[in-house]
Amino acid sequence: MPARILLVRHGETGWSATGRHTGRTDVPLTDEGREMGRRLGARLAAGPWHGLADAEIVSSPLSRARETAELAGFGGRIRTDERLLEWDYGGYEGLTGPEVRAERQPGWLIWRDGVPGGEKLAEVGARVDAFLAEVDARAGVPDPDTTVMHAADRDLVVFAHGHLLRIMAARWLGLPPEGGQQFKLGPAALSVLTWEYGARAVERWNDAAHLAS
Repeated sequence: MPARILLVRHGETGWSATGRHTGRTDVPLTDEGREMGRRLGARLAAGPWHGLADAEIVSSPLSRARETAELAGFGGRIRTDERLLEWDYGGYEGLTGPEVRAERQPGWLIWRDGVPGGEKLAEVGARVDAFLAEVDARAGVPDPDTTVMHAADRDLVVFAHGHLLRIMAARWLGLPPEGGQQFKLGPAALSVLTWEYGARAVERWNDAAHLAS
């Protein structure tokens, strides 16, 4: 079971830079997005991470997530998992929030109103729950007298997408999927989920210190 779960949103794409909903469209990283991946790798190569040599690396199958993982130094170690795909935005794919509200659905909020022809929020939450259940199955029983699990093994590093990872953080803490609205997450940011005294905890969130100029 993982001692920690590191979450990394992919680097910048042309669509993410302009606020467009990017679900299943395989939009590549921009040059800036690739530089973000390299900077992340340089940070993870140093303390306290020391390259995460023994960590398990898992990624969304989409190229923007996989390439971020590769640029961060994990090429050849990446396992893909379709449960980590981004929310399928259906008819709102490629549109910005203001465009949806102006042209399609006044007052629209994705966390409340969903998307036509795409995944329901509960369906995305179910994918996340299935992934976390697998993590739990490997974890064993938490020890309330320590800050880690007795069975702690390798760290797990997850490369995926903004909405998906926000929902994962919410579900990790026992919040409903719409609780992901409360977790802001930028491109190539680093977050860490862990355990403390037998309870799930967030150790770090939306840490982008490696992107500071």
